[in-house]
Amino acid sequence: MTTFKMGRRALIAATAATFAFGAPAFADGHKILDEIHFIIPGGAGGGWDGTARGTGEALTESGLVGTASYENMSGGGGGVAIGYMIENAESLEGALMVNSTPIVIRSLTGVFPHNFRDLTLVSGTIGDYAAIVVGKDSPLNNMEDLLAAYDADPSGTPFGGGSVPGGMDHLVAAMVMEASGRDALGVNYIPYDAGGTAMAALLSGEIAALSTGFSEAVDLSNAGEVKIIGVTASERVDAAPDAMTMMEQGIDTTFVNWRGFFGAPGMSEEKLTQYQSAITAMYDTPEWETVRARNGWVNIHNSGDEFRSFLEEQETVIGDLMKKLGFL
Repeated sequence: MTTFKMGRRALIAATAATFAFGAPAFADGHKILDEIHFIIPGGAGGGWDGTARGTGEALTESGLVGTASYENMSGGGGGVAIGYMIENAESLEGALMVNSTPIVIRSLTGVFPHNFRDLTLVSGTIGDYAAIVVGKDSPLNNMEDLLAAYDADPSGTPFGGGSVPGGMDHLVAAMVMEASGRDALGVNYIPYDAGGTAMAALLSGEIAALSTGFSEAVDLSNAGEVKIIGVTASERVDAAPDAMTMMEQGIDTTFVNWRGFFGAPGMSEEKLTQYQSAITAMYDTPEWETVRARNGWVNIHNSGDEFRSFLEEQETVIGDLMKKLGFL
């Protein structure tokens, strides 16, 4: 069987970075920063918004940071916020911008002219695996069923997602099919404006399966709307212990959508160290564990140079897949 390990090396690098840190300084709850202002590149209620507000909640309630404020700045697939950080760098030492895998994807495709190298890399913080789900009444119950349906009628077994062709949901579907020995180019992917629209298409039978984020899949599964038939984690996740991984089903691939924080270019070493120390100390607090468990996130912590290495590796593996699919 042909295997495709997109994300595996990146995940290993992230995990290794997690364990590279010993007991953090300031873990006894001493205040490290008086305040943090979070720039959020999308609207309220999305993954970026939840990550920034959850991190701010843990930092302030644990006493590591005095106060946290938030500013939603949608537009340009995240490009508006990145441009704002770069253009106003001198006045933004007190601000952190949250971002995730799309900063790599959208830079590769030229959606915006900047990339992560144009910012100060502060810290990768959490990860959200991807999942393939089917409707609650679907006759498909696992990846073997889905692959059999696909083999019988590829074009009649469409995958949907809440992102554009070449976006993350499409790449995950292609990655999974490639790792199963199928041709990633053969995937019939139907894009939708958002996850909710894609979910409606799944429940109406317009698509056979939905590619989505694991935390979103857990919420839908708990609501009785879907069955999770495959997760891109290396082992089962506590938030959905009955959901099988791709690896368990003979599909040799893992992937995690990281989320983390960036500063404006030219940030002082002193300020950068304060941010990194606060985030490092946050992981040892019960306040953070409350936030993390509530959202079904996994801890993926990599600061500074480790964060850069992780992003460069992801840029390579995502770029290779996007070239194969004809998006680059």
